[in-house]
Amino acid sequence: MRLGRPFWTFWSAAVLVNLGDGIRLAAFPLLAAWLSGDPLAVGAVAAAGTLPWLLTGPVAGVLADRHGARVLLPSADGGRVLVLLALVALLLADRATVPAVALAAFLLGVAETVRDVATETAVPRLVPTALLERANGRLVAGTLVGNEFVGPLVGGLLFAAGAALPFLVNGAATAVAVLLVLSVPAAVLSVTAAPAGPGANPPRGAGAGLRWLARDRLLRVLAGAVAVVALADSAWFAVFVLYAEARLGLGAVGFGGLLALGAGGGLAGALLADRLVGGRRHRGVVAAGALLATATPCLLAAAPGLWSAGAVVVTTSAGFGLLNVAAAGLRQRVVPRGLLGRVTATWRTAVYGAAALGALGGGWLASGAGLEAPFLLAAALGVAATAAWWLASTPGPRPA
Repeated sequence: MRLGRPFWTFWSAAVLVNLGDGIRLAAFPLLAAWLSGDPLAVGAVAAAGTLPWLLTGPVAGVLADRHGARVLLPSADGGRVLVLLALVALLLADRATVPAVALAAFLLGVAETVRDVATETAVPRLVPTALLERANGRLVAGTLVGNEFVGPLVGGLLFAAGAALPFLVNGAATAVAVLLVLSVPAAVLSVTAAPAGPGANPPRGAGAGLRWLARDRLLRVLAGAVAVVALADSAWFAVFVLYAEARLGLGAVGFGGLLALGAGGGLAGALLADRLVGGRRHRGVVAAGALLATATPCLLAAAPGLWSAGAVVVTTSAGFGLLNVAAAGLRQRVVPRGLLGRVTATWRTAVYGAAALGALGGGWLASGAGLEAPFLLAAALGVAATAAWWLASTPGPRPA
């Protein structure tokens, strides 16, 4: 079975948007540092881009369930183009300020929450159920290439040529993505294309996704396990740059090389997930992904060295690739279509919130117990989360 032309058109739009996200990932901190050398200003711009998930995530879920990807993706991406053009105009007029850049980062982040949730709800409409993991794997792979490989490199090069250039290119790529989404047949992405049956008339309100998760034991435990994995990952990765400098003697270039190596592992995991899941083996793939993502950092404490660091970044990223694809496929199979947007938004808000707490906790632990302590904490949390998932997902009648 093939994924089909509508999916690949949709995928192309997603790759372009993620390429733009990767360009901004490099350009925004460079712009903030160029406008003000104050670390607080740079941090404020970074925070402004991550706040929307905590503030607007549930709203994005409601919008996705009510209006569908056909309406939301062109609207969200069109809004991004307008924000980017306004930022370009400020830069060309030499009137850009840190508050203006932070506002632009926040608005772009709001649009990103809407797009990400709507994208997940669109996948079950684009491909047959048997191909969900393959489709999700291709989307995750495209995201990694745009966000972590090509985008940041292009963003840095463009910024060096002119402060406005990365945002102008980002806007152009996003505009093309809008046209691609509009070329997908409307019936494929519209909410009216949903068949009658369970979930055809779902409960209303932003809290419906949380209530559904609270009632479904399997996905409730999986959501909790993924959140703990995200917390554990953020705890060790928050101090990894300091570890790379103090223990491995790496500078900025060496650290960047390690991150690029890790992105390669994530790409491999995302592309292999479809074959490993095989349509039904979500339980084992989720467990393996969670363990790989969280347990391997303890190697940095047990056997510090460049080879260990390389193995850790590749393995943890591959684990996240497996985990993300398998969890998304299971979520899309189990959650009623009319609730998928809100469940996804609730899920992602919890995961992003846990990641923020993990970063703070990892920094606090490392400052008092040493740089290696967060690596050991990550392993302990990962084993606990994996065990909880494994026990909850034991084959048998699935409790409500």
